[in-house]
This record gives sequence, structure tokens and C-alpha cells, in this order.
Amino acid sequence: MAMEHFPAVMFAGLILILLIGFPVAFSLAALGLACGFFAVSQGWFPPEFMSALPQNVFGILSNELLLAIPFFTLMGALLEKCGLAEDMLDSMGQLFGPVRGGLGYSVIIVGFILGAITGTVAGQVIAMAMISLPVMMRYGYNMRYATGVLAASGTITQLVPPSLVLVVLADQLGRSVGDMYKGAWGPSILQVLIFALYTFVLSRVKPHHVPGVPREARTLQGRALCLKCLRGIIPSAILIFAVLGSMGGLPGINTAICTPTEAGAMGAVGAFILAALHKRLTWPLVKDAMAGTMRITAMVVFILIGSRTFSLVFQGVEGGHWIENMLSDLPGGQTGFLIAVNLFIFFLAFFLDFFEIAFIILPLLGPVADKLGIDLVWFGVMLCVNMQTSFMHPPFGFALFYLRGISDTLFKNGALPRKVESRDIYLGSIPWVFMQLVLVALVICFPQTVTAFLDKEKAVDMDQASELLQQMGEQAKPAGDPNVEDMNQLFAPEPGASAASAASSADDGDAVRRALEQDAPKQ
Repeated sequence: MAMEHFPAVMFAGLILILLIGFPVAFSLAALGLACGFFAVSQGWFPPEFMSALPQNVFGILSNELLLAIPFFTLMGALLEKCGLAEDMLDSMGQLFGPVRGGLGYSVIIVGFILGAITGTVAGQVIAMAMISLPVMMRYGYNMRYATGVLAASGTITQLVPPSLVLVVLADQLGRSVGDMYKGAWGPSILQVLIFALYTFVLSRVKPHHVPGVPREARTLQGRALCLKCLRGIIPSAILIFAVLGSMGGLPGINTAICTPTEAGAMGAVGAFILAALHKRLTWPLVKDAMAGTMRITAMVVFILIGSRTFSLVFQGVEGGHWIENMLSDLPGGQTGFLIAVNLFIFFLAFFLDFFEIAFIILPLLGPVADKLGIDLVWFGVMLCVNMQTSFMHPPFGFALFYLRGISDTLFKNGALPRKVESRDIYLGSIPWVFMQLVLVALVICFPQTVTAFLDKEKAVDMDQASELLQQMGEQAKPAGDPNVEDMNQLFAPEPGASAASAASSADDGDAVRRALEQDAPKQ
């Protein structure tokens, strides 16, 4: 076998081994090592090439940016378990309850707020289903709408900053986490508006599917209700704005005063404080939160090690060039590339979760996107929007599994009047998956949904810069010093100079102008 054909074999083996169902981290490492030994036996690269693997693994473990993952995970786990979701859903449900579809609006809004706080799909779906699903069934909500809105609002957490997915994407694409967070705000808000618009249209077309809550069921009204809503939202909003603002992750904030890791540590401390304010900071809560953080962090590290093993060998047999040539030659240029990548990610999401896709596939796609002139921040946010669907795909979506499990538990405990059928969960998810794909299309067609929130590069007026250089030269020239030339004559050819000397002087002037142009975005 020729080496130029081996990358295709490795890629096919990757897809096959992922579909078998073994743990991804160990499958990747095994495939990478097996292919590496085969490549050495064929003489495609020397055995010393594999000695770079320990250094690569050490580089992963010493990556300070990835330290933000356990901190943000701990922050979300603490806030998820301290009863914040219950308080918000209860107050929001009573606030929007009288409106048709009001419980749906409250689930969408609370899902958005909790997405910025907890960052975990499992905890968010389970917490909201435990509280809202019995209430929705009690007041006659359509079962497919109820299950769909609960699952979809839980997946918003993957897009809303400070999302763990965006931290991973920033690391893999070599971009600032703050820029990723800024770019994600537009699609996050747009996603909430699309979900709310669907609920509004359904309340007009089929009002019996999303009825309002009767007055006698509302225990709080007026000022007491508003105070309860604010009591749940304001402390959480302060924490999120402090965390994101300190790392430059909010639109309009151009300076970061701390790294993402430091911001995550501050958020974890803030989560302890919020849990204490809710009078729910107990040792069992802290123990559960730390155990969950440990599991997620270990999973991420092992997937990283496995993907790095595979990618090292894949790059060694020039797999990067194979991917680049294959995707660069697609018809349609950038548009064809984006359509092919999004279709590929969408179908991979049937079988893989976002961490696996980000660590395995993104390092192969990022260089090609950069070569095609695609903004990598916009590219990363677009893929994050697409990877949301990995939690909603029937029949493998994890959000649907979580909803299936908690609904069975609620029925056995007597909280639900009847059992929720799997058919209702799967069919109920389809309109919400379609809405997420609509958002992907909007981000592709209107890049401003991402780039409008990013910092604009400052342009430099070259004529003004040249005039400023001349003024600086005149101020620096000592009076009467014949040895110092005037700034205007710095690059002028001497009288009687050859054409080559004149061209060289002109080139020097052009070099200064090019240097100014290169430094322009840094001003």
C-alpha cells in the first residue's frame, strides 16, 4: 500500500471504530498506535517519530487553558444542585403562567439563564423536567411540545457563554476564549427568540396545545412575585457578568483582566457563595459537585490523549494534506466547504457528543478553514451551533435519554398522571432540531450574527501616519546639524544615483509603509 492512500484508510477506520461503540478515548489511542507501528514497519517515518507522543501528552496536561474546564464544571455543578433551577422555574412559571404558552416561555428563558450558569445539559434537563413536566401535564400541555421544549432548552447551555464547548473550540482553533464567548452571544439570543417565536405561533394556531395556567393555581402575584423573580436572577447575573467581563467575554469589553482559568476559579468561588446564600451549602452537595467535576475532567483528558495519539500518526502519514486537498477542491469554494462540513458534523452528531467531535474532527478542519480565509471565531461558533443537535438527535440524543429516564422516575413516584411514551419524546424533538438547523443556516448566511459582537480592528490612515513620521523627524533633527538628514529626504535617492539605487530607496519606503499596515490592527 502506498502512503498517499493510507490517510483514507485511517479515516475509514476512525469512523468504523467509533460506530462499534467502545469508549472513544481508548479506541482512538489503540487505532493511532496500531497505525503508527504499521507506518514504521512500512518505512513511512522513522521509529523516532513516535517518541514525540509522550511530549504531546505532556503538552496536553500542561495546557493552562484547559484548567478552565474543571473550574467552570464545578461552578455549574454547585449551582445546579443548590436549588437555583427550582426557584427560577417556580417564579418564572407564575410570572408567565396566565399567557398561553407561558410555561413554555418560562422553560426557554430559565434554560437560557441556567445555560449561562450551570453549563451541563444533563443537570439542566433533569432539573427542569422534574419541576415543569408534572405542571405541564397537569394543565393540559401537549406532550410532544412539553418534552421537546424541555430537551431543547437544556441544550442551549452548549452555546451560551461560559460554555465548556467554546473553551475547547478556542483551544483547538487557537483563538481567544473571550472572542469565542463574544461571538456566541448573537446566536444564543437568536436561538431563544426562535424557540419563543415557535411557541407564540403554536399558541395562536393550536391554543389547546399550550393553555394558560388558571388564576387559582398562582400563589404569588404583584410585588411578591417580582421580588422572587429578581432574587433568583440578579445574584446569578452578577456572577456571570463578573466572570465573563473579567476575561473579556462580553460585547463592549475590550480588555481582559484575567485568564479564562482565573475567571473559572472566581466563578467557582462565586458558586460557593451563591449556594451559601440559598442556605444549601452542605458537605453532600459539595461532594457530589466535586465527583461530577472529576468525572467530566477525566473524560476530557482521556479523549484528548486518545485524539492526540491518532492525530500525531495521521499527520505523520500526511493526512492533513489529504484532508486539505479533498476539502479545498470542493465545488463552491467557501460555501461548498461550509455546506459539506456542516452536513458531516450533523451526521456525526448522531453517534458522537460534542467533546469527541471537537477533539477528533476539528483539528482536521481548522487548517483548511483558515487556508480558505474563513474567520475561525465565526467558524467555531457556527460548529458549536451545529453540535447542539448532538443532544437532540433521535434516537441517540443524550438530552432525550435524560428526559426518558427522569420521566420514568417521576411516573413511578406518582408525580406524573400517566407514563410518557418514547414516541412522544422522539417525535417532540424533531421541530426543535429543525429550529437549530435554521439557526445554523442563519449564522452561515449572516456572519454578522457572530462578528457584530467582536472587537473591530482599528484602521490606520496611512497618509496621516506618513505625516506624523515627517513631524517626528523634524522634531528629532538638531538645529544646524548637517549630519542629520531631514525625514522627508530619508528615502529619497541621491542626485545622480543609479536606477538600482533609486529603486532600492523606493523599496525601503514601501517597507516602512508595509510595516505600518501590518501593525495597524495592533494600534
